Amino acid sequence: MAATILDGNKIAAEIRAEVAAEVKTMGAAGIRPGLAVVLVGHNPASEIYVRGKVKSSEEVGISSEQHTPPDNVSTGQLLSLIADLNRRDEIDGILVQLPLPSQVDSKKVLLSVDPAKDVDGFHPMNVGFLSTQRPGLVPCTPAGIIEILSRSHIPIAGREVVVVGRSDIVGKPVAMLLLNANATVTVCHSKTRDLPGVCRRADILVAAIGRAGMITRDYVKLGATVIDVGMNKVTDRAEFMRLFAGNAKREETFRTKGAVLVGDVHPEVAEIAGAITPVPGGVGPLTIAMLMANTVRAAKLR
Repeated sequence: MAATILDGNKIAAEIRAEVAAEVKTMGAAGIRPGLAVVLVGHNPASEIYVRGKVKSSEEVGISSEQHTPPDNVSTGQLLSLIADLNRRDEIDGILVQLPLPSQVDSKKVLLSVDPAKDVDGFHPMNVGFLSTQRPGLVPCTPAGIIEILSRSHIPIAGREVVVVGRSDIVGKPVAMLLLNANATVTVCHSKTRDLPGVCRRADILVAAIGRAGMITRDYVKLGATVIDVGMNKVTDRAEFMRLFAGNAKREETFRTKGAVLVGDVHPEVAEIAGAITPVPGGVGPLTIAMLMANTVRAAKLR
C-alpha cells in the first residue's frame, strides 16, 4: 500500500490564510507587521528565495522591504545596516539571506540582529528560549515540520523519532521541538554506527542530511512517517536512473530540463512508509509560510 502524501502546499496555504486574517485584525488596530530582507550581491538562488518571501509578505498583508548591498560590502557596513533596522519600530522582522560573501563575518552579522526581530530563529537567545520552552522565535523549517505533523493528525507524544542531520538550522532545532512535544528523539549524523538500524526504529523519521536519495527502504520501518527536508538537484544521468528508473513523468522533466529535484529520501520509500512528504511540495512551502507566521509573532511579542 502506497504512503499517504503529506501535502505541504495545502498546509502552507492554510497557514498563510490564518496569518492574513491575523494581519487584517492587527491592521484594524493600527498595526501592520513589517519584514526587512537583506540580500547581498547577485546570487541567483538567493534572489529566487527572496522574491518568494517578498511576494508571500505582500499576499498576507505584511509590509516588506528589501535591502541589496553590493557584493563587496564590508562587515562593518552590514552591521551598520542591521543596527538601523534594529532601531526602526515599523520593522518587526529582519532576515539576512545566506550565504554572505566570503569577506563578511556571517556569524557577527547574524548575532547583531535584535533577537526580538530574528524571524529566522537563529540567534543564540532564541535557541536558548527554544531549549528551555520559553516564548521566542523558532527556525522556520523545523516549525513547519511540526505543523505538517500536527495538521496531518500524526501523533508525536510517546513516539520514537529519528532525525538524520544535526545542523543548527534544521536538525538540532527540530529535535528540540519534537522533544518538547514529548517524543523520544535520537539525532544521527555521519559518525552514527549502523545508521540504517537506528533509523528503522523510528515511528517518525526526519531526513535532513543533504544527500540525494540517501534514505532507502532499508532505513525505514514499515508504516513509519517520513519527513524529507532535502532539496537536491540531480543532473547526472546515472544518478537519475538510480532514483527514478521507470518514472515516465520524471524522465520527461529530466529530458527537457536536464535536471530534477529530489529529497534526501529515495522515492522507493513511498512503497513502505505510512506517510511521506514529497519533494518538491512537502516541507519547502512550509518554510516561507512559517516566516510569515514568525513575522506576525514577532510583532505581537514586541
